[in-house]
Amino acid sequence: MSSTSPSRPHAPLPGSLQASFVVESDGFAWWGVDDPAGTAEELGLPPGDETSLTLALPDSTGRRITPRTVPATLVAAEPAVAALSCWSPPEKVGCSLRVWARIAAAIHHGEPTDGLIGLLPTAGHAVLGLDRTTIWSASAAVDAARRAVTRARSHDSSSPQAVLRPYQRAGVAWLRAASEHGGGVLADDMGLGKTVQAIALLWECREHPNLVVCPTSLLGNWSRELARFAPDVDVLTYTGPDRLRTLETARAGTVVLTTYGVLRGDAALSDRSWQAVVLDEAQQIKNPGSLGSRAARELRAELRIAMTGTPVENRLDELWSLMAFTNPGLLGTHARFRRRFVGPVQRNNSRAAAQRLHEIVGPHVLRRRKEDVAPELPSKLETSVVCTMTDEQERLYRASLNEAFEEGFGSGTDRRGRILALLTRLKQICNHPELVSAEGTPLAGRSGKLDRATEMLAELTSNGARALVFTQYRKTGELLAEHFRDELATDEVPFLHGGLGTGARQEIVTRFQEDPQGPAVLILSLRAAGFGLNLTRATHVLHYDRWWNPAVEDQASDRAHRIGQDQTVTVHTLLTERTLEEAIAEMHEGKRALAGTATGETAGIDTDLTRLSDEQLHELLLPRHEGRP
Repeated sequence: MSSTSPSRPHAPLPGSLQASFVVESDGFAWWGVDDPAGTAEELGLPPGDETSLTLALPDSTGRRITPRTVPATLVAAEPAVAALSCWSPPEKVGCSLRVWARIAAAIHHGEPTDGLIGLLPTAGHAVLGLDRTTIWSASAAVDAARRAVTRARSHDSSSPQAVLRPYQRAGVAWLRAASEHGGGVLADDMGLGKTVQAIALLWECREHPNLVVCPTSLLGNWSRELARFAPDVDVLTYTGPDRLRTLETARAGTVVLTTYGVLRGDAALSDRSWQAVVLDEAQQIKNPGSLGSRAARELRAELRIAMTGTPVENRLDELWSLMAFTNPGLLGTHARFRRRFVGPVQRNNSRAAAQRLHEIVGPHVLRRRKEDVAPELPSKLETSVVCTMTDEQERLYRASLNEAFEEGFGSGTDRRGRILALLTRLKQICNHPELVSAEGTPLAGRSGKLDRATEMLAELTSNGARALVFTQYRKTGELLAEHFRDELATDEVPFLHGGLGTGARQEIVTRFQEDPQGPAVLILSLRAAGFGLNLTRATHVLHYDRWWNPAVEDQASDRAHRIGQDQTVTVHTLLTERTLEEAIAEMHEGKRALAGTATGETAGIDTDLTRLSDEQLHELLLPRHEGRP
């Protein structure tokens, strides 16, 4: 795909009948005249559905490309190719239609199209993608048309393509086209099916073995999804002490599954060549200097794909690390990237630098949002629930602040550690005083947040709803599970966390997701369950405590708000008023702004609390009525 700049759509173009292939719809569009459907029928072309298209086309001067919305008729690929293959275009049709007729004849008869792709004018592949900023290249459009016809004629139910939604097929075509320049980043919203798109690509890449690297917790998920969508593909799991023997048995088309832990210390993975390498949850290599990031860059592959819903979580260096894997050399050396973009964008908020970065990176990142490509998904409502501190919480909170500032934070590494320790203690006090004081007295009435969460869950479950409760702390999750079991009068409030084995986690997920008699409330560790799980039985999500990065919370919420969900999902974010949690909420907007840099959205500046002076930190953490406005 190539970039184009959106502007206000012009009036429909009059003139000769044109043809474009619409990758996202798996079909051809006739357009370019006031009544394209009638004209197409007069010329002997198959009729279709009336629609409108936005295309990137030259303006009246011919010097500037701008988006234009035109009326069109959409026809499925196979009947369109069949008709065009034996059709003699009259003189009055447009050049794009003439060239597509020749390409269609080649596709219809199974002949090569390489010599014809260069003849296809921009009008023949100028439909803006679903992200409204890019168009497909001529070669990608022709390749997508050929594959659409092949699928329609073969009716191959074993192909993963048979179950893909149109936007997912377009994603696979984009991934395939990414091989022209090394690779790309698939950064679709969580829940849009990045895994199945990757599986469809791996199913097509069967000339050599392929490699998938994922977090340990997702190995089972990848195995199940491959068995479901590509049952004829051999799958090998490359873990354990005898894993080298496994690798030696990998043949053409085999998908080898391994973990980031193995990748970091196993040279055998970089000693052989792969047809495609897929990094799932690729933010795992976000640190450019980490062993995992270096090992990923050493992998040899014809096609490199990084999958992540958050191409930038905190710092632009993370974007460099991703692109250094998928498109080596695109952003230059790390040092040059920092001089050219990190300083100007993050420190100086330079719009020009951010725009230039997007122009370079944009064609290599496919970012699509739910509202753009999956309108069948119900809405997601987000609300903040502000909770009052109890006297016990306020006393502990103030005492912890006073003690920390009296002792001082020191400098360097010691300072950072002491500040983080204070922040953790304050957040735990907001969750419940028992987490820091261990009084052993009943939990109710001691935390405004716990009392409010209990009330909300009691109301939800009494109405038959199911809810997910996320926390970042193991101890908090255990406290919540015990308390909710007592207060909700149920024997089962499971807690899914990183200390559980894969089988135990899957059993919890299956019981919650599939068993009508399963638990109504599921507590989850934010990090252990923030990705890779499908929990659409839940219609409510409670974030019990706040994580520094809103992208992590958004990924967790998308465990429920994803394809398969048929009801509105309500996300409740709990925060304790006049505390650190309100400061975190204010910081989140800046984090979200920075996360959009890779996809052309405005960049922001990440606020690092550990770098603040004592005075700034004290003002930020002090309860609002004691010195903050």
